[in-house]
Amino acid sequence: MASSFEIASMPVVIDATVEWGQMDALGHVNNTTYFHYFENVRIAYFERLMQGNLLDSQHLVPVLAETSCRFKMPLVYPDKLAIGAKVTEILTDRIKMQYVVFSQKAQRIAAEGIGTVVCFDVSKHTKTALPDHVTEAIRKLEGSQV
Repeated sequence: MASSFEIASMPVVIDATVEWGQMDALGHVNNTTYFHYFENVRIAYFERLMQGNLLDSQHLVPVLAETSCRFKMPLVYPDKLAIGAKVTEILTDRIKMQYVVFSQKAQRIAAEGIGTVVCFDVSKHTKTALPDHVTEAIRKLEGSQV
């Protein structure tokens, strides 16, 4: 994964705060919390993308298939965060996403992540192809040809 993420390049960015209860016995934010940050920005991305339920109208939903995180610095309370998401690749039945967690206190990136999200048909209980209108909506949101 490239280390040159810029929060400004992310089409969807949410704000968050480091909470006291997110820290572990070592005095920094527990590693599992970063996956919650990624989940929150991924949901924000799809909420923005699905203005009017782009996927749900066909019983299709985005389902996380794989995710990982590269920790670049520890986060500690108190801190304010900017968490961004963008799609980097569109395949027939899935998209690849990148995430970034930016620490306002340190003025640097605290973590980078990637995720694979598949298109899942809940009525058939199987993975399925992304509809064309979803692919078009992603490209429009990203402002480029992904």
